[in-house]
Amino acid sequence: MKVVRIYTGADNQTHFEDLPLETFATLSAQVGTGPVRLNQGPAKSVTDFHNAPRRQYVVMMAGQLEIEIGDGTKRVLDPGDVLVAEDLTGKGHITRGVGEQSRISLAVPLAG
Repeated sequence: MKVVRIYTGADNQTHFEDLPLETFATLSAQVGTGPVRLNQGPAKSVTDFHNAPRRQYVVMMAGQLEIEIGDGTKRVLDPGDVLVAEDLTGKGHITRGVGEQSRISLAVPLAG
């Protein structure tokens, strides 16, 4: 299981940060307001540059998701991995469904 954070840096670009499980355990207890969403998507898909819709964490339940940031760096999330999405401003990130299995994820809002 890996926990990957995306956030907007001072350069207005999205950056990756690997979070220790202990840090995520503390962060995940800070649930914000708004719906918890179960998202489903096809195995193959692309969403061009966009920002996270809110501070949230996304748990991959099935399928694979590739995230690409502005400098071309990519990370693949597998079932059981978590994305902490905090790039609410700036250039944003690209998401791609990769692999052969449909994607299912759970998005949980984070406070403040």
